[in-house]
Amino acid sequence: MNKKNPDTEKVSNYDHLEKMNTLELLSNINKEDQSIAGNVKKQITYIEKLVDIIVPKIKKGGRLFYIGAGTSGRLGVLDASECPPTFGVSPGIVIGLIAGGDTALRNAVENAEDDTNQAWKDLQEHDISENDVVIGIAASGTTPYVIGGIKDCRKQGIVTGCITCSSGSPLAEASEYPIEVVTGPEFVTGSTRMKAGTAQKMVLNMISTSVMIKLGRVKGNKMVDMQLSNVKLVGRGTRMIMEELGIEEEEAGKLLMKHGSVRNVLKNYKQDE
Repeated sequence: MNKKNPDTEKVSNYDHLEKMNTLELLSNINKEDQSIAGNVKKQITYIEKLVDIIVPKIKKGGRLFYIGAGTSGRLGVLDASECPPTFGVSPGIVIGLIAGGDTALRNAVENAEDDTNQAWKDLQEHDISENDVVIGIAASGTTPYVIGGIKDCRKQGIVTGCITCSSGSPLAEASEYPIEVVTGPEFVTGSTRMKAGTAQKMVLNMISTSVMIKLGRVKGNKMVDMQLSNVKLVGRGTRMIMEELGIEEEEAGKLLMKHGSVRNVLKNYKQDE
């Protein structure tokens, strides 16, 4: 691999974008997006291996960490932040870290991704140990912050994986369980928030959702441990209970408020009769 020109930096298949009308722009972006799911599919066996490593680690009290910079870091933080409300797990089970800290979620932090030592420092603030799993996320596979963090984890006997969109990258080489979704040139050259970001989001969805299901956080096809943080979710929980128990809405709502989660209602329903 030419490390100076990762796959994600290849020149766009399109030119003179500023001369395209709106329909042409949208159609061509969509055309490029068509390939993403197929490229993710090619990596399913590698995603499987990583999921099957993560689950027993968490069962034994370990955690899952995502480390990344820029768009990749934001996607990791997003996925981690959605696990507690969706699956009812502690915020400390899946943790997303981004180069430059929380400020970088909204604003670019100059040179944050270029420090090869900072990721390990950030992980140490969470008492990282060999009980945990760390996934590095970097579209190009060349981000120093991420590569440095993965290498430091390996030295400490911590299981590592990665999600990258370039083939044969330094990040993949450094990781035990690499996932390489090669998305090719972006519509806007180098703009990895587009196809690469979409591919990374898809893989993160697959990893966290599969892990949570295997940890017992879904019953049937329902999020029985979701947090009841708004009216919509209370309504969803009420409907779940109605469907599962064959009872009316009013009774289901009262039971949900009493027990605090769909799971608890289903567990204790017989006792309440």
